[in-house]
Amino acid sequence: MPELVGRDLECRRGGRVVFRDLSFALDAGAALIVTGPNGSGKSSLLKILAGLIRPSAGTLLRDGHPVEEDRAAYLRVICYLGHTDALKLVLTVQENLAFWNRTNDPARPAQALDVLGMAAFADLPARLLSAGQRRRLALARVLVSAAPMWILDEPTVGLDDQARQALSEVLAAHRAEGGSLVLSTHQAVDLPAAERLDLKAFAVEELPEMVW
Repeated sequence: MPELVGRDLECRRGGRVVFRDLSFALDAGAALIVTGPNGSGKSSLLKILAGLIRPSAGTLLRDGHPVEEDRAAYLRVICYLGHTDALKLVLTVQENLAFWNRTNDPARPAQALDVLGMAAFADLPARLLSAGQRRRLALARVLVSAAPMWILDEPTVGLDDQARQALSEVLAAHRAEGGSLVLSTHQAVDLPAAERLDLKAFAVEELPEMVW
């Protein structure tokens, strides 16, 4: 049985149907790459999967059960990274990760910083980081979440080549441990055997305005 299933999902924003009849299935250890032009609903779909907004139609199921039956249980098994980095800028890099650490492993934050090349900045306030360094810290936050399912909206934005390579290795390790992930991107991401979901296929054509 797939770990996460979207069945006939519809998203309506500002009175406009962004996509309709969208279905997918995600197994444990699998990856789903969401693509599509600007305005096609990539971020909206990820927010639906993250429980931040509800679909206007359709059902989201985890392990065969509708997410709405126990939203609290669903939220405990996911970690969402959106366009904003969700950092506390007055705290140091290390303090930010300590705040988000859900692994009960005091060594996990330091390991996450090392993997993403941020160990040298552990004692630096987050407000002094560059945009790319903040993105790497946000990704380290995902690493210490202990969530088996990651939902990542444009995770490569602001990353240099070295950081993108580190991210690819992090994603591969997460999948090897049985974790799953959904991510949206406009850039190439090294995710072997990943499924692709092109939102252009679920766009709704707007009817022309009628003139009487």
